[in-house]
Amino acid sequence: MVVVAAAIVQAGRLLVVSKQAAPDFFYLPGGKPDAGEESLEALTRELDEELGVRPVEPRFLAVVEAVAALEGVPMKLTVFEARIDGVPRPAAELAHMRWVPGRESDLRLAPAVRDHVLPLLRASGTLM
Repeated sequence: MVVVAAAIVQAGRLLVVSKQAAPDFFYLPGGKPDAGEESLEALTRELDEELGVRPVEPRFLAVVEAVAALEGVPMKLTVFEARIDGVPRPAAELAHMRWVPGRESDLRLAPAVRDHVLPLLRASGTLM
């Protein structure tokens, strides 16, 4: 499975979202590219569909290989750090969104976020 996502950090907090199919499990906003769609095109489309925002100055962060939390299949996740052009509001298949410092013990984060993205953001000083 190929997925693209945004690590959006504001005021020391990371934006995470959950889907209606699994409202207690949180991910980075993003999704699967359509056929022929480049990563940044897919990210722009997904952020618009899911949150009603567009990425501003997206910068490549990493490619993470992990098992997709719900599907249980291998996943290649391309992550971009980005700011956004407005106030996000959950739409489409999203159930919730939260701004988190990334150290919550009671929040169920997707393994790719918990084990790969959060450590990268901490190492870069983006999150403390």
